[in-house]
Amino acid sequence: MKSKPLSGVRVLVGRARHQASALSTELRKRGAEVMEVPFIEIREPKSFLPLDAALKNLHAYDWLILTSVNGVEALWKRMTKLKLTKASLKSLRIAAIGPATKKAIVQCGVEVDVVPREYVAESVVRSLRRRVKGKRVLLVRAKVARDVIPRELRQAGAHVDVVEGYETVVPESSQRRLLALLKNPRRRPHVVTFTSSSTVRNFVALLGGPRTAARTLQAFGGRNVPHTGIGMASIGPVTSATLQEMGLGVSVSAREFTIPGLVDAIVHWAMTGRQSDVQAHAVPRRGVRG
Repeated sequence: MKSKPLSGVRVLVGRARHQASALSTELRKRGAEVMEVPFIEIREPKSFLPLDAALKNLHAYDWLILTSVNGVEALWKRMTKLKLTKASLKSLRIAAIGPATKKAIVQCGVEVDVVPREYVAESVVRSLRRRVKGKRVLLVRAKVARDVIPRELRQAGAHVDVVEGYETVVPESSQRRLLALLKNPRRRPHVVTFTSSSTVRNFVALLGGPRTAARTLQAFGGRNVPHTGIGMASIGPVTSATLQEMGLGVSVSAREFTIPGLVDAIVHWAMTGRQSDVQAHAVPRRGVRG
């Protein structure tokens, strides 16, 4: 029987617990041994007052921008709490970063007007820059996020309100599990997946900070370039930049900034045989790209 492309490859998925299944399922279909340790936990904001105020005043906005599935879920949950229906969004034009965010919006029965060609903040700005002059824009996002969208759209003449729909925190219970995996040569992952800058920063925090993380990965990882025998797999350029900033390097980078794109990149990484750590870990194939 023909082996699957990721047979023998151990992949650590660090998405939030309730979001890990889609990535894990696709990796397992391709033969990977998947381990799940969440690097990120989604929590409600400390106060819903700013979001509630915006939702009660939706008629005053021209555009709604949602940058993640978490943002969609937070928005819809709060609308339900306030007894607002999808009809409240009819007067708005809606922009979504990426197909997963668009799908989540459509599942709520709401149409999406703009999905940028690339699923990053800069592409949202390019898509909207000429459309928002003099318009009021509502951006619902995480507590900590990049300021590219509000800054650039304000420069384009838009009035932008940024409200917090949720916050991301480091799940303390993951630290022990993560260290146990890294210390065990029979369970140690060949590749770790990162689906946002937050997952990178939280991964590093779980390992004690950038310097400690680099030393830990060097101690357990082997011969990977540039730092560790454990490959770092990034969903997109912003996540990759954060990996570089944290000193971890990027072994795998998705060409399409989606979960399917990340899976495809890991398969390519595994099949091209350009990294020595898989040979060192006795994976039954020629190696994995670094």
